[in-house]
Amino acid sequence: MNIAIYTLTSPLHDENAVSAVTRDFLESLHLEHQFKNADYSDYGTADLSLIYVRTGGTEGVFYELLPQLQKQSSEPFYLLTSGKSNSLAASMEILSYLRQHGLKGEILHGSPMYIRQRAELLARVGESRRKLRGTRLGIVGAPSDWLISSVFDVERVRQSLGVELVSIPMDEVISRFEKVTPESVTEEVDSMAQYVAPLNASDSPAVLHSLSDATRLYIALKNLSEDTGLQGLTIRCFDLLTAVRNTGCIALARLNSEGYVAGCEGDVPAMLSMMIARSLLGVSGFQANPARIDPETGEMLFAHCTIPLQMTSRYELDTHFESGIGVGIRGFVEEGPVTIFKTSGRLDRHFVSEGFLKTCEAKPALCRTQQVIQLSDPFQTSYFLTNPIGNHHIILPGHVGSLLNAMFD
Repeated sequence: MNIAIYTLTSPLHDENAVSAVTRDFLESLHLEHQFKNADYSDYGTADLSLIYVRTGGTEGVFYELLPQLQKQSSEPFYLLTSGKSNSLAASMEILSYLRQHGLKGEILHGSPMYIRQRAELLARVGESRRKLRGTRLGIVGAPSDWLISSVFDVERVRQSLGVELVSIPMDEVISRFEKVTPESVTEEVDSMAQYVAPLNASDSPAVLHSLSDATRLYIALKNLSEDTGLQGLTIRCFDLLTAVRNTGCIALARLNSEGYVAGCEGDVPAMLSMMIARSLLGVSGFQANPARIDPETGEMLFAHCTIPLQMTSRYELDTHFESGIGVGIRGFVEEGPVTIFKTSGRLDRHFVSEGFLKTCEAKPALCRTQQVIQLSDPFQTSYFLTNPIGNHHIILPGHVGSLLNAMFD
């Protein structure tokens, strides 16, 4: 990521005196930046563009410059202040004007450490937004029928994130699946057979038998993504149970570990949440359902039959929970800090909650990967019980709530 700093100075101030203050102030921030002086010709091209209001009396200078800046960038205006030479006062007047005219902005002011941390966070968000622009995400076979609240707005997603949502018929996947011969995946199947260790040993032959077709599905979806320029997809995976007598759990787990975003059940808001997470963190996250909530303690159980393999410390292959056929994944993840995240399909709501992964369970009456999470704020369980954004939520490693919230701010 890169940060560009542009200066705003009143002609009434002595340049030599202002330059000395500027040098000392910027050096105290320890930012990796490009010092741009007063030349705004490439404003908006960096991950974060900061306007350093060096002195008071600059409000009129900014007013004259504003039309040019609006043409060059649609990002909020970030005003950097040193707290000297009436820098803060001028910034407040400028920000007030921006707000009056429906424009977004923020003043970066405080200790050098605070300013540096805030600027680096905003730059990371800017870098993420650039990654998202031009992204193509596939909706394979349409959302599942039970996702009655998980609606989405194609045009809003394109305008807000620069992400294109592409509809792909399920027949396209089935056709590609049939072209992948069982013989061509023998080596991959043999290498994965070692992970077959279901709780019910009698299921082992069925899982081993299903591994071949599960791997063929993975290859079919990967080829589809490569051939159509997709960076991610979500698939109406329960249709696969009848179409090929298997599930997409292995395919999604592997794709998510290889840099794609791959979601279950045609859930577009979940896929968008995973894409945003990957652009910020480099990991898609674990798409899961809340299965149990204790509103008094804030402990929750999340479960699903697939998880990105890169997120696990180890995993086992079992049958798919609801159908008892195909191949599901029981992933085990090390205990530690996590963040629960979800955005709506219209991008007008989002939820973020930090917590701690206490343990991974392996109970037979649930989807195979099971995570017990203690919310940092137990009162946030009320969101799930009174105003949730659908049922699927994304579990991410680490406490990254401030980063996700900044993406939407």
